[in-house]
Amino acid sequence: MPIHTMRAIRLHEHGGPEVLRDEEVPIPEPGPGEVLVRVHAVGVNPPDWYLRDGYTTMPGEPDATVSLPVIPGTDVSGVVEAVASDVEDFSVGDEVFGLLRFPSFDGRAYAEYVAAPASHLARKPAGIDHVHAAGAPMAGLTAWQFLIEVGHDRPSPFQEARHRPTALDADTTVLVNGAAGGVGHFALQLAKWKGARVIAVASGAHESFLNELGADEFIDYTKSRPEELVHDVDLVLDTVGGPDSKLFLRTLKRGGALFPVFPAEFDDEETSKLDVTVSIAQVRSNGAQLAELGRLLDAGTVRVAIDSTFSLADARAAHERAARGHIQGKIVLTVA
Repeated sequence: MPIHTMRAIRLHEHGGPEVLRDEEVPIPEPGPGEVLVRVHAVGVNPPDWYLRDGYTTMPGEPDATVSLPVIPGTDVSGVVEAVASDVEDFSVGDEVFGLLRFPSFDGRAYAEYVAAPASHLARKPAGIDHVHAAGAPMAGLTAWQFLIEVGHDRPSPFQEARHRPTALDADTTVLVNGAAGGVGHFALQLAKWKGARVIAVASGAHESFLNELGADEFIDYTKSRPEELVHDVDLVLDTVGGPDSKLFLRTLKRGGALFPVFPAEFDDEETSKLDVTVSIAQVRSNGAQLAELGRLLDAGTVRVAIDSTFSLADARAAHERAARGHIQGKIVLTVA
């Protein structure tokens, strides 16, 4: 008898980690331009718990992008099980990874199978396993689109001007705040790949980890204030956000830039007086960029750090881990 159902984590209501339900649901059918992926691993990301908490409208969208019940999750690594008739780039049996349908809350990745837009996928790097591949898409593409190439001309919901990455080379100094986290540890490595000097800011527990990734200087924010120690930086990538983000403006040289991954309040008069730029991008699914990142992962130029893994059925525990903070790399769900 053919199997027509799968296990998936669904939300029927918003709330804490306890609202994540392990259920049996129908296996989806791939629509035009899609492939069916048998999921091996799922990356856990902030939008997953934003959705769980009740945040259903993406920046720039007038209405909610999902309705309950919903399967959360956007980052996936697995094997192609079926392909729509109009898909030419993938075949049954291909190992793939991707960031699905972002920006939206409709990725549907916390499941044994997911129907995925083929354009949002890339072939999984042969040199890494599904767990590490699942940890790469959202965090890696966020770092890529902030630092290397936006990859699209969609208007930003956060600003009128299009985000433009700063050119990175041996003459560039980059400060990464929150360098041990998902986006931060990718940003550090991509900046090093481009030849930049990188200052990593995190708590002291992450010092050896970030030095191994290539940090040229480490600042323990629990002991020192980076804005008092660092000056004449070309670029700050702040993956933490919040009211302290504006403090990093004082670390920049004239003509420098601050890229906050999370929107924050800045004084236009102050940024103009300092002659610095504040710019934010919105990460979007992009299979072609993910393929480029995949080549760096395959070569070992960039690596994915895994904070912890949990089974799909233990998604609640994964969200509880995320809530405790001080994450080193990525949290990943494994699918048997």
